[in-house]
Amino acid sequence: MPEWITSAGLTDYDAAVTWMEDRANAIARGEAAEAIWLVEHPPLYTAGTSAKAQDLTDPDRFPVHQTRRGGQYTYHGPGQRVAYVLLDLNKRGKDVRKFVQNLEGWVIDTLAEFNVTGEIREGRVGVWVPRPEKAPLANGTPREDKVAAIGVRLRKWVSFHGLSINVEPDLDHFSGIVPCGISDQGVTSLVDLGLPVTLGDVDDALRRTFSRHFPAPAGETQPLD
Repeated sequence: MPEWITSAGLTDYDAAVTWMEDRANAIARGEAAEAIWLVEHPPLYTAGTSAKAQDLTDPDRFPVHQTRRGGQYTYHGPGQRVAYVLLDLNKRGKDVRKFVQNLEGWVIDTLAEFNVTGEIREGRVGVWVPRPEKAPLANGTPREDKVAAIGVRLRKWVSFHGLSINVEPDLDHFSGIVPCGISDQGVTSLVDLGLPVTLGDVDDALRRTFSRHFPAPAGETQPLD
């Protein structure tokens, strides 16, 4: 099963990408174990392969990193748990759609540990929280806020990049972009939802729920908790 790594403090984004690429290559060569790397970044924006220039509404606010993961613009910063997921799909099934669905299910089960109902939406990658206490949009569409983002890349069928869960980031920092290209809905966090949750709490929940969606590959032993 994967090696779990948690980095203290704020991790430089470019250094993280270099580490992920090196580790993914080593996994593909059979020279390293799979890994789940839990980090926080300083405030920054990242542009995925589908990013549109007009969705970067405040280009001078924070550093902008071009990245070859899937998706559009997203924000990373303090108070947000980023989980980089380096798994060998050669052993776990070469099905990208299923892999993304498993990531979404993992996030949903993690949120459920805090009695938060996360949902997915057709045509939108990520996990959303209904906000019935907020007024609907002008067209009557119910309000919902994004609580987690997902963006991955594969190299030789080894995944890297991964997901982010908003625990207690500064939500105003998202205003410099159109997050993931969705302009008519908002962004929230666990603390914004009224939950006194820490990064450590989320880390524990991620570990508890991981194997429900990513069991040990055939022929490998599932460790006991």
